[in-house]
Amino acid sequence: MTAIFTGLRASELRGLRWGDVDFKRSELHVRQRADRYSAIGAPKSDAGERTVPLTPIVANTLKEWKLACPKSEHDLVFPTSAGKVEHHRNIVERGLIPAMVVAGVAVPALDGQGKPKLDKDCKLIITAKYTGLRQDGGLELPAKIVQERLGHSSITMTMDVYGHLFPRGDDSAELAEAERSLIP
Repeated sequence: MTAIFTGLRASELRGLRWGDVDFKRSELHVRQRADRYSAIGAPKSDAGERTVPLTPIVANTLKEWKLACPKSEHDLVFPTSAGKVEHHRNIVERGLIPAMVVAGVAVPALDGQGKPKLDKDCKLIITAKYTGLRQDGGLELPAKIVQERLGHSSITMTMDVYGHLFPRGDDSAELAEAERSLIP
């Protein structure tokens, strides 16, 4: 939920501390990240350090998670069960992809020849439509707000890299259905 509705980079999610989650103000502060080697450090750029609002469902989900969250040396919000920095691949494969499939934001899995894959019972295998963490969560936010929330220094960067993900008139029904599936 946090990844979907905040737009944080995987490295920012992996480095997020409980001390940077402000439940009273319903916001979180991006002040550090965990790189691909699990080293904690500053955000990628000055624009990367920012405050991101939390929707009520994200704030409530984080409150529940805080009660069950493994303790970690760095006070991480999303540590491994051993309290270490979580690997990017685990976040995507164990969290994001299953959530997208449940929400119906999915497509048939394809083999090397581009043909749909089937399971042992000859049923179509479904996978997530998107494989990255950076989406706008179906919020249909203006590009400028997305730029600020993603921590980009320019709108050009946001649109060049993520412009294809912004909702179009023909996919709003799909986004609404995905939202209903995620949040009953």
